Amino acid sequence: MFESLFTVDALVTFLILTALETVLGFDNLLYISIEAKKVDPAREAWVRRTGIVLAIGLRVVLLFVVLQLISLFQAPFLAFHHDWFNISMSGHALIVLLGGVFLIYTAIKEIFHMIGSHDLEHGANAAPRRTVATAIIWILIMNIVFSFDTVLSAVALTKNFIVMTAAILVSGVLMVVMADTVANFLKKNRMYEVLGLFVLLLVGYMLMSEGGHLAHLTFFGFPVEPMAKSTFYFVLFTLVIVEVIQSRYQKKILQENDKQL
Repeated sequence: MFESLFTVDALVTFLILTALETVLGFDNLLYISIEAKKVDPAREAWVRRTGIVLAIGLRVVLLFVVLQLISLFQAPFLAFHHDWFNISMSGHALIVLLGGVFLIYTAIKEIFHMIGSHDLEHGANAAPRRTVATAIIWILIMNIVFSFDTVLSAVALTKNFIVMTAAILVSGVLMVVMADTVANFLKKNRMYEVLGLFVLLLVGYMLMSEGGHLAHLTFFGFPVEPMAKSTFYFVLFTLVIVEVIQSRYQKKILQENDKQL
């Protein structure tokens, strides 16, 4: 068993998995950062780090569970067929669908709160704070959704539990390192909070489309197709580029207005 760990194939798989887990874990990190902002500022960093540690531990536990019970998660437990509507719901599909719905709800709620507040600084400070326990519970629940994709991606690449666990742990360490950087960047660049929320909205839509596909949802004969990962990353890249260009252009406009005054 251990001999297979020290091979070129195992090393390449480990590196690919680590990169994949880190990329897929970024949206999880973004959600944890947004959720941590809702608690007392003195406990924000603690909630953020605790959420990431829980995410790492949950992925390892879920990895073991999925390897043992993968057929149960994929087997449909609800089926309904009609002329205009069809569904074959599995545990995997249900978790992904609910996660997508919740992410879309969270992003839309935060966006409306942001544009509805007359004083952003006062609105952020006056907003009702969540308890640390409540924030941790929500982070734990959403970690299940995010972990499912990363764990299933790992299972698809290799069946070696040690290689998968090592990749998850290394990507988790990278998430811990990036956590404060992401949080501080969002604090110093408030305009990018909108971009972060739209990224969550996009992730929610992707999860819903994937969940609908896994559940074999069809409406009037048209099946729900999952958003391709290439499409997701292209849209994400476009959003980032537009935001960066627009922020720089806005700074130029403000500088020109200051000169005219």
